[in-house]
Amino acid sequence: LIFDLDGTLWDATAQITPSWNDVFARYPELGVKLDLTRTKSLMGKTMEEIAAVLFPTLAEKKRNGIIKECCDFEITYLERYGGILYPGLEETLKVLSADYQLFIVSNSQDGYVQTFLQRHELGRYFADIEMSGRTGLNKGGNIRLVVQRNGLDRAAYVGDTTGDQEGARLAGIPFVWAKYGFGQVANADREIENFTELPVLARELL
Repeated sequence: LIFDLDGTLWDATAQITPSWNDVFARYPELGVKLDLTRTKSLMGKTMEEIAAVLFPTLAEKKRNGIIKECCDFEITYLERYGGILYPGLEETLKVLSADYQLFIVSNSQDGYVQTFLQRHELGRYFADIEMSGRTGLNKGGNIRLVVQRNGLDRAAYVGDTTGDQEGARLAGIPFVWAKYGFGQVANADREIENFTELPVLARELL
């Protein structure tokens, strides 16, 4: 089972929002400030995509530089405060990891997934992780990379956005929509209302 992170395993928007706003305050001429609703709308996008949404009139190098500042400060913030784990997460990961290899593929910056695992002491449940900020690949490319380097013959991707669904399709594996997350998805292969439903679903899929 390969997982998205934001909106699938945890919700860190309450921590990301103030940390990014602290950085934006250094650039008052841009007039950008996030609230929780807007932060959630950005989840699932790559850092470059987020930069283009927030700063459409800035040169690419400038806007990506500001987002890098946000990402660097965000890591420090999350190391201290963590995020909100979805109900039953660790208990369910423990059950799943007894029968399946578990992985995370995120569109985040390098270091973000590691911070999630370290802050909440969940690293022992996952065999491998990958992020667009480390490889430069899109979601589908990173899913394929994880499948190939771990020699997986069967896999499914669990995520909450249409970008997650597209990534799974590109990688040629089933997509499970986490309905409790941030996005709306049509025509998912399967769906869950709660993370704790995964052990039963995994037996059917894998």
